Amino acid sequence: MPSELIVSLELLQAIAMLKFPLGFIAGATYPFRAFFLLLRSPHLRGYAIIPVAVNLIVGVALYLGLVFPSLELVESLVTRLSVQWEEWIARLPQWLSFLNFITLGLHWLLNAVLVLLLFAIAGFLVVEFGAILGSPWYGQLSEQLEKKRLGQLPASDSHPLAIFQDIWRAILFELKKLALMAGVGLALLLLNSIPGIGTLLFSIGGLMLAATIVCLDFLDSPLERRRLQFRQKLGMVWRAFPASASFGFVCLGLISLPFVNLLIVPLCVSGGTLLFCDRIWPGQFSGERTPTSPD
Repeated sequence: MPSELIVSLELLQAIAMLKFPLGFIAGATYPFRAFFLLLRSPHLRGYAIIPVAVNLIVGVALYLGLVFPSLELVESLVTRLSVQWEEWIARLPQWLSFLNFITLGLHWLLNAVLVLLLFAIAGFLVVEFGAILGSPWYGQLSEQLEKKRLGQLPASDSHPLAIFQDIWRAILFELKKLALMAGVGLALLLLNSIPGIGTLLFSIGGLMLAATIVCLDFLDSPLERRRLQFRQKLGMVWRAFPASASFGFVCLGLISLPFVNLLIVPLCVSGGTLLFCDRIWPGQFSGERTPTSPD
């Protein structure tokens, strides 16, 4: 391992342990810390190969079937809103005609926000389908990282019906995420009805909701090993703020990059496990055992 990579990993680890207010910066480092850690651990990379192949198949189908056709709809929506804005300005007194110059800026801003939201939704769908299909490998990757970081894993159920319980819990987790998205999404739709800034508020709120869901997904493996309920998992995400917020937004940004998101999920899963070990485990689960020295 080159000495530069070792120094980079040690620097990122030191930043990650800083407390608020630098915790926001620290949380953003975890996907990159995971990258350096996987570089140092070739035996862990095998857990990422199969789910990445699954992501490639799902992602290509999603972009060809959903994203690229939707870009035309976004442009049509923005153009219609710009026309409505111009008509509204035309009814104002003549001395307010300078507002016409703002129309072009709003057009590009709104177009950029909606395109970003579209790619965020596409990345979210790639993660959701990829995480479901690749969950056995991601689970193993997370377990190996937690064992490497903390020394051992919590006790797991070994009775014959455990696998059916795991499937049921996974289904409930997805249903509760859908309920959360539906509830918050309804509130955002109400905001969208506000004239002028409603669409912008809707877009920003949608990005925040997507980041929260993504953070839940990438922290789920270590939390699920402790058999936590959905509200408890959501509470763990909130208690890890602001590190969890920056981690969620960075992961959302990474999975929103077309085609890059097909390769990035293993890093986000690994980063979520490292964030749990550093920032959630010490305050919530340290009674389980005494951890080994971190790598």
